This record gives sequence, structure tokens and C-alpha cells, in this order.
Amino acid sequence: MLTPMKTNRELQIDVLEAIKWEPLLKQAKIDVEAKDGVITLSGIVGSYIKKSQAEDTAKKIAGVKAVVEKIEVEFNNDDEKDDNEIAIAVLNALKSNRDIPFDKIQVEVENGHVTLDGKLEWNHQKEAAQKSVSNIDGIKVLTNNIKIETDNTDDIEKAEIERAIERNWAMNNQEVQVAVSGNKVTLNGTVHSFYQKEVAERMAWNAPGVWTVSNELIIDAKE
Repeated sequence: MLTPMKTNRELQIDVLEAIKWEPLLKQAKIDVEAKDGVITLSGIVGSYIKKSQAEDTAKKIAGVKAVVEKIEVEFNNDDEKDDNEIAIAVLNALKSNRDIPFDKIQVEVENGHVTLDGKLEWNHQKEAAQKSVSNIDGIKVLTNNIKIETDNTDDIEKAEIERAIERNWAMNNQEVQVAVSGNKVTLNGTVHSFYQKEVAERMAWNAPGVWTVSNELIIDAKE
């Protein structure tokens, strides 16, 4: 039996309540709009990590198909950092994480907008770099432009990716089609949530030799 889709109002309330449930966001002034599964977040918060947390929280709510994030970060005068201070903090954070070859990452800071560039071998390293710097004071926007390139010359094992997705508990027997072309993996099919879509993509990134993942999975909230 299919579960009916939530109304726009029901989805809006679910996202608002989930955001307020997060300790980091209890005092945050975030507005939520919902239309046909698309959530738009707006408002002002005092740090980039709060902005990021709000987006991640909205993605996990059943019925959400896409998130449009328009939250702005504004600081009190005492919390304002200049670009040089931010750059030093970012470099130190990357250097202190043993999972990241920080010497392969370039950092640019302009008016509180931090951009990460470079080439790494694994997507989990790229994600680790993002996570390491996301809670640094003074950041207003964080753009992760790091590319994935590996020296692995073996063919990507399509069947291994399919099995990894199938055995993950979160996928709940969802049918995901995997296509491989060179170093690129494309995912097609239908899943029930944004979370499942991200899980499938993460499984694909774990395969040796993957440089790019094109996640074309469609979210159908009906179950």
C-alpha cells in the first residue's frame, strides 16, 4: 500500500520541527517554504556550520526531493574575522587532519568566502577537508572545488558497486541502475528519500578508480 505524499504544509512543519530539534539550531531564525517536495531555506545565522546543519537536516526529512538553500551568515562585530585569520585557521585545520594530504589542497579566501581547490585520490578525503574547515569562525560561504583523480588503472567494478548499494540497510531493496564509462559512474532509478540518494552516491564513490559520480536518481516519496 502506498503512503500518500505529504502536503506542502505538512512537509514545511516537519522540516521546521526537525531544525528546531537540532541543539545547534534551537535559536536560529530559519524560514522554511515547501512546494511539491522542494524545500527553500532562508534566514540569517551566526556561523557557516549552522547554515550547513540546517541544509543537512532538511535533506533527511521524508518527502524532501530537493533543498534550495538561501541562508545568509552574519557575524557580530566581536566574531568577525579578516581573511588572513580565516586562511590561517583553514590551513591549520587541514594540516591537523591525518586523512587529508593537505599539501595537495589550495585555499583561497575572499570576504569570508573560502574556496578549496586541488586534486585528491579519494572522495572521502574531499569530504574530510570540507568537514574539517566547516566549523571555523568567520566563514560565510564554503565552496569545495577539489577534484578526484587516481592513479588506479583497473577497470571500475560495476557489479561491486551494485552489491555495495544492495547490501546497505538504508537502501531497503531499492533498484538502482549503475552505468560505468571510463572513470565515471552514473546512477539511475528511483529511491524514497534524499538520504537514500546520498547513500547510493557514497557507495559509488568508494569504488577504486572513480573520478566522477553522476547521481541521476529520482526521489519518489511514496512508499
